[in-house]
Amino acid sequence: MMAASLELLDRELIVSALTVEARARVSQLELHSVLDSTNTYLLTGALTGWPSGVVCLAERQSKGRGRQGRDWLTPFGTGLAFSLLWRFTLPPPALSGLSLVTGLAVARVLRDFGVAEVGLKWPNDVLWRGRKLGGILLESGATADGVHVVAGIGLNIALPRQDAAAIDQPWVDLREILQTERISRNHLAAWLISELVETFVRFQDQGGFASLAAEWARFDRIAGQRVRLNLPQTMLTGIARGVDATGALLLETADGRLQPCIGGEISLRLEP
Repeated sequence: MMAASLELLDRELIVSALTVEARARVSQLELHSVLDSTNTYLLTGALTGWPSGVVCLAERQSKGRGRQGRDWLTPFGTGLAFSLLWRFTLPPPALSGLSLVTGLAVARVLRDFGVAEVGLKWPNDVLWRGRKLGGILLESGATADGVHVVAGIGLNIALPRQDAAAIDQPWVDLREILQTERISRNHLAAWLISELVETFVRFQDQGGFASLAAEWARFDRIAGQRVRLNLPQTMLTGIARGVDATGALLLETADGRLQPCIGGEISLRLEP
């Protein structure tokens, strides 16, 4: 059940609160009561020719997805789940680091929303004091018109404790962080959509992640820590040393080498 003090999403309120630039670049904004997955919905639309700038929000996802096929819990009205379809004219290799840039946009908004200790865990987790506040899932495809990306964002707003019992890692929601039941999901949604759109525009215009790497590093919460990377065929351990200009994690191995590791099917865990 949705907490009584949480507001339902309202399309007109969200659209009216977008920045001028975002309003000009959002081609369509859809709000659904229930969807299987906002990412799946937009990926399907992209293949039928939907334009760049379509945004989809859902009060509840019945089959919300995280990276590597994991489920993403989205009870009705207690989180924020949305996706943005964007068509880039950059060549695919230049899109490296886009997941990190998406996290950067989310972290900026949350910091300004009052989440003072928001941080990022490479490549796609939004953290607060080491606990997971949100996640990001980027999926891409190609048609004759070029490459399209769907950026999905999920944030915990006020998760019911009985539902959250199924989460298998330390987590937190905005209600606990901000110590309030009065969280405007419409305001936050508009702010996030605006920042994400404007960040994608800058990513396109500035040619990729390199110009944003220094800012991303300020939110990095794993640099200097010992980590374990689970890859499809092997496992690596070492010390995280930030990221390079492409968004690859720099892993310091036992022999002192810095080994770049690209995202994709990599799971990162902190070593005890």
